[in-house]
Amino acid sequence: MHNLAIALHQTGHYVTGSDDDIFEPSRSRLSANGLLPAELGWHPEKINRKTKAVILGMHARIDNPELKRALDIGIQIYSFPDFVYESSKNAKRVVIAGSHGKTTITSIIMHVLRHVGQEFDYLVGAGIKGFSNMVKLNGAPIIVLEGDEYLSSALDRTPKFIRYNHNIGLISGIAWDHINAFPSKDEYVDQFAKFIDNTPDDGSIVYFDEDPVIKKLLKVKKRKFRKIPYSTPIYTVKEGQYYLKNEISETRLRLFGKHNMQNLAGAMEVLKLLGLLEKDIFQALKTFDGAANRLEKLFDDKSIVVYKDFAHSPSKMKSTVEAVHEFYPEKKIISCFELHTYSSLNKDFLSEYRNSFPSKGMNMVFVNDHTLKIKKMPPLSDEAIKTSFNNEKLMIIRSKQNLENLILDNIQPDTVLLFMSSGNFGEMNYSDLIEKITQQLP
Repeated sequence: MHNLAIALHQTGHYVTGSDDDIFEPSRSRLSANGLLPAELGWHPEKINRKTKAVILGMHARIDNPELKRALDIGIQIYSFPDFVYESSKNAKRVVIAGSHGKTTITSIIMHVLRHVGQEFDYLVGAGIKGFSNMVKLNGAPIIVLEGDEYLSSALDRTPKFIRYNHNIGLISGIAWDHINAFPSKDEYVDQFAKFIDNTPDDGSIVYFDEDPVIKKLLKVKKRKFRKIPYSTPIYTVKEGQYYLKNEISETRLRLFGKHNMQNLAGAMEVLKLLGLLEKDIFQALKTFDGAANRLEKLFDDKSIVVYKDFAHSPSKMKSTVEAVHEFYPEKKIISCFELHTYSSLNKDFLSEYRNSFPSKGMNMVFVNDHTLKIKKMPPLSDEAIKTSFNNEKLMIIRSKQNLENLILDNIQPDTVLLFMSSGNFGEMNYSDLIEKITQQLP
């Protein structure tokens, strides 16, 4: 929402907003653009008949006083995805969907399109090198959208990715998430069935052919739209570098991990549908560094390497851990995963993380009891977490200080430290921790 506000402000619209709390980096970025509200909270008196439209974020509740005021006086109300669609309905809309890999695939497509000089608009869920904002709506002929399956707004419980009305859709994989919105796996999968059904007859669905759930959904769709599969491409790892092969050459990449090779393969199929040549795609891939918080390297002095990753769902977490173990087979791996989302903190969902950690390495799960209280969720015992992960050796940590102490007690040369969370491990300061590590080791 804050990126949309900035994008509209930068194209000359008068934009105001409200929230009951504003966190970083939203606060600083809104402030830098003169958009930070003067005060927190809800102020229905500021909604009046001069207001052209209200854009409703998905977290605003149905009883929000400003929303009620807008409804009472008949102001046009858009959900976030509805507004994006209205702003791009004359463009070719590419929507990247799936339980994992969405941000990376969207980022790859954006990077390559910019590299070849193609004009396009976009919406992506993380910062990307070379792009100042995460939303752009300038009326370009193509728009690339990261399509979240979460609900559009309090007034519209349709998944956001359906409201974008794609011409080209991609599904990277389906693994149950968002238990608070979709209480059962079947209900979650059904949202992707609706996404497929929303494909026009002259449209396309690009899909990961190794995902049995996607294949099952597509098998029953007897429609005219094109179905374009992709799978794990041929790649090699030489001296710690990943190389992607095509028929005539190898391309050295800055990404690593099998899941990222799959993400690249999906992005390439979409780019071909947009008219790009394979040789131009491969040339652009050489300079792609990845998206912020997606296996982002924080520190590397050859002996100690530190990564952070946004992984929070079971499939994302498992792919991330496997990628790091594959890339650093000779190093000790310390993996720290935080239970932070509603789904991950739900005892009925927790068993989805079963066998997510490999048997080797040092594996830790961080759970902040304060987060449980804020989200009004019952406590989780250490034993319940270990049982759900099917890992009796799993170390359960409940405070930032204990986590830091445990890392400092076990860090040694030739170690990779991996942090995975959509939260921040109780306000973890990565720079301070890295400094303590470097001071401690010879």
